[in-house]
Amino acid sequence: MLVVLLGAPGAGKGTQADILTERNGLTHVSSGDLLRMHRQQKTELGQLAQSYMDRGDLVPDDVVIRMVLDKLSEETDGPGVVLDGFPRTAPQAKALDEALGGSGIDVVLHVKVPEDELVRRLSNRYICRGCSRPYTAESMGKACESCGGELYQREDDMPEAVRNRLQVYANQTYPLIDYYEGKGKLVEVNGLQDVDAVTADVMEALAH
Repeated sequence: MLVVLLGAPGAGKGTQADILTERNGLTHVSSGDLLRMHRQQKTELGQLAQSYMDRGDLVPDDVVIRMVLDKLSEETDGPGVVLDGFPRTAPQAKALDEALGGSGIDVVLHVKVPEDELVRRLSNRYICRGCSRPYTAESMGKACESCGGELYQREDDMPEAVRNRLQVYANQTYPLIDYYEGKGKLVEVNGLQDVDAVTADVMEALAH
């Protein structure tokens, strides 16, 4: 099974990806993690990606797709994979479909949350400087429970920056949602519910 998880920053798709990994045994594949791994291991793809980044360019879609396909080829014996963070745009989705050939994506889960709620969630988020563990604003003034580090709010988690991030996400992703909807692969999940209710809807979508 090949599942794509879509959701704006703060929608909770990372949480659902972790739950799918734990409950269904799906392998969680994040394009960002793949890119970091290839760069750290100095693989051929990692060095190619680094050459673009050193010039200040975005890593091309075909390089990221090759990383994703390499990972998928390693997971043929397991129950499946959940893709998180890729594809991000309709051209990436089309290129991935072409690369996958007949064995394409089974379902695309869109965890949907209104913008005002996303702004509230993200602007309430604080991070430990030491281990990057997330906290809420209520924890400010306290030390990190894991490493004792200082808690701070990233600039891109401040309300105005959050709205800009969400607008960029929307501009990129709405055509992607239309693309998968046109293929009959899209299932929308109400992300305003509590985590257990969102998970129940996700599991129901996977069962069909």
